[in-house]
Amino acid sequence: MNHTNIIGIYEDEDVLLKAMDEIQASDIKIKDVYSPIPLHGVFERLNLTTRLPYATFIYGVIGTISVFAFLYWTSVISYPLKFGGKPLNTLSFIIIMFVLTIFVGTLFTFLTYFIREKMYPGKQVTLPVPETTNDQFAILIEKTPDMTDTESNKINEVLKKTGAIEIKESEVNQE
Repeated sequence: MNHTNIIGIYEDEDVLLKAMDEIQASDIKIKDVYSPIPLHGVFERLNLTTRLPYATFIYGVIGTISVFAFLYWTSVISYPLKFGGKPLNTLSFIIIMFVLTIFVGTLFTFLTYFIREKMYPGKQVTLPVPETTNDQFAILIEKTPDMTDTESNKINEVLKKTGAIEIKESEVNQE
């Protein structure tokens, strides 16, 4: 399914962030923002949320329980070695549990992110503005089929007023 988008291209991140505020103040809905670097405040301005930190926490808890169960089973149940009069179940597990909890949480968060974003080896990436991987920033506004020419012209005027160096329309094939 093809969608037409209006894209405003910017050269400076501060101008982009101010432009986002002005565009939203004009009651224009921003569909997406492309940037070569992470920008502080974009998530808040677009009212985006993510549940990925919750998933990471759950993965960490599962990792901690699994690692403790494995260490307890191997050290106490399966092959208990008592040396030096020390108890079998000691706090020596803590460092191993800490490191493996971080590992399990990171690994499964990484996998969850790539599965959620449908990223896999060999996937062809289509960017509306390829320069956003280098030195430019872009604001993407979806042009709906029922949008009139006056609304489209208003969006173009707002983008130009906010400092866009280039404004273009692009068709994006969405899967």
